[in-house]
Amino acid sequence: MSDDANTPFSPAPAAVPAAAPTVSPQTQANAIRALAMDAVQAANSGHPGAPMGMADMAVALWGRHLRHNPTNPAWANRDRFVLSNGHGSMLIYALLHLTGYKLPIGELKNFRQLGSKTAGHPEVGHTPGVETTTGPLGQGLTNAVGMALAEKLLASEFNREGHAIVDHNTYVFLGDGCLMEGISHEAIALAGAWKLNKLVALYDDNGISIDGQVAPWFIDDTPKRFEACGWNVIRAVDGHDADAVDKAIAAAKNSADKPTLICCKTAIGKGSPNRANTAKAHGEPLGIEEIKLTREALGWPHAPFAIPKDVYAAWDAKAAGKTVEAAWNAQFAAYKAAFPELAKEFTRRMKGELPKQFHQVAVDAVLAAHTKAETVASRKASQIALEAFTAALPELLGGSADLTGSNLTNTKSTPNLRFDLAGNVVKNEAGQGGRHINYGVREFGMAAIMNGVALHGGFIPYGGTFLTFSDYSRNAIRMAALMKQRVIHVFTHDSIGLGEDGPTHQSVEHAASLRLIPNLDVWRPGDTAETAVAWAVALQNSNKPTALLLSRQNLPYAPKHDLGDISRGAYVLAEPSEVGLKKKAQAVIIATGSEVQLALKAQDLLARAYNIAVRVVSMPSTTTFDRQDPAYKAEVLPKGLPRIAVEMGSTDGWWKYGVAAVVGLDTYGESAPAPALFEHFGFTAQNVADTVRTVLTK
Repeated sequence: MSDDANTPFSPAPAAVPAAAPTVSPQTQANAIRALAMDAVQAANSGHPGAPMGMADMAVALWGRHLRHNPTNPAWANRDRFVLSNGHGSMLIYALLHLTGYKLPIGELKNFRQLGSKTAGHPEVGHTPGVETTTGPLGQGLTNAVGMALAEKLLASEFNREGHAIVDHNTYVFLGDGCLMEGISHEAIALAGAWKLNKLVALYDDNGISIDGQVAPWFIDDTPKRFEACGWNVIRAVDGHDADAVDKAIAAAKNSADKPTLICCKTAIGKGSPNRANTAKAHGEPLGIEEIKLTREALGWPHAPFAIPKDVYAAWDAKAAGKTVEAAWNAQFAAYKAAFPELAKEFTRRMKGELPKQFHQVAVDAVLAAHTKAETVASRKASQIALEAFTAALPELLGGSADLTGSNLTNTKSTPNLRFDLAGNVVKNEAGQGGRHINYGVREFGMAAIMNGVALHGGFIPYGGTFLTFSDYSRNAIRMAALMKQRVIHVFTHDSIGLGEDGPTHQSVEHAASLRLIPNLDVWRPGDTAETAVAWAVALQNSNKPTALLLSRQNLPYAPKHDLGDISRGAYVLAEPSEVGLKKKAQAVIIATGSEVQLALKAQDLLARAYNIAVRVVSMPSTTTFDRQDPAYKAEVLPKGLPRIAVEMGSTDGWWKYGVAAVVGLDTYGESAPAPALFEHFGFTAQNVADTVRTVLTK
């Protein structure tokens, strides 16, 4: 019997009990509407229309289907809920408050204010119960695809007959704006290809955006688009009929091999006599008078932020949540008794902890690189390191945006991920599924899906493309940094060194640009040992993403005395004595990536031809070095010594290190073989040496 997630090994979990019959679904929805319009009015800022329009949809999902525990938001087998149209944040804040999360009414009153738990858009890690940070439209939907993928892969890996410990759904609310963003095409295509049947998207089809009625500029046949991508589509559901939405969700949960889109027709600002179905309801407070009229129209006589006890009781999900989690805990206890090692591994991975042997694996990888001292491109050095890490870490989930042979993100331990016609993960003779994803030419989608995978837990995602195409991925990279997620981006072909493809593919500003993103570590290693260290540090960075910038061209190994300092982002690679000079350094050359070899050649030339002694500092990660203590920084870059930086890219970021000159590139490249380009743009040992001499004579 198959052990895939879709096989009914154990009884399906019970649905969340429906609300108490003494409170109608309409009253429950009106509580959301009231809280939304009151909070936005108090803040004099926000988006009341979407929460008011989606309130009945929320009653159906959160009141009757969503399996969650407000007293333990991190319960491993909870359903995931994503509000992709995150500007409607008061919807999720109202739901979290009403169902019993630690989000008191005072936080709703403090909506969008400094220090509150109710930021303008939902933020994971900031508000209990929020699964992902949303606001940039389309990314929430794409995160949800990543979450559903993680659930499916974990279920395939860990579930056993009679023990379906991974068995939950991913729900996402989305709007017109999410579907207009191009990333939605990437996300839904992959969700269909992967047959993510536990992904349910509810489309708030209100036909309004900030600029008004969307009909003149949004003419897509949305149901047909999703159907063309392999989705099950439930059309024309009355989004203000909680019972109708309830039935649609129940039908969606029965889908065996397709994700489901439920098209809910709604009125933005539902209940507002003068603002409903208008752009005025979208992004501004209703106003005191309109709120008064809305209260009358809804039959909601209560004061601002006042919720009757019976309404709270109807919404309260704490008891139901404890019950469903307790049932799962008992199920997991039985699983643990039957499969102790699997249970231990599942617990470790969901906690995001690296295995005990990781440190030794990392040390061995670095020492092997140092001992072999191979001359290879750093993209190949990355693959060599990955061979060791993917063999030791089953949670590593790789991929590439149709550039696997160039990014070298595949390894012997990570066969391609494939699904059969029934939607099950295809496994090899050892019972292992694939761990390398062919994302297709979908850089942005790949990056945001990786965010969703990381947010779900159980995997450390990494994915590759060319560095120039990081521009396509940039907002998802930024979101990973903002959300403090361990996501690793493998960016190859990092400079004019890629040669003949020309300036469209030659990165100039990208390294500097990525270094500007807060909480993103950027590594541009110069050889195999530095690359192995970069991977080891990235894997240990549990609260930040990492970008690895790797070369296409081969890089000679740079001999080292101390491997330990590489992880600090910059270190002294070569003193004047390395090239036969018995005198103190007169200057420091700082180099990164492929230019480290150029710096070493310039050091030798300066010594032989000009009797000038220089120190060479390799700085593979400026972001990591910047976090070091002042004493270490001063040790690597002594005060009083002129500094010259060398990097084949934008010069702007180097001036903060007090450099006197930068050998860099502030123009676009050219199409030609790499050696010709290096000569043309002055990336030669002689030019670096001449730059040092000029600085010393000033």
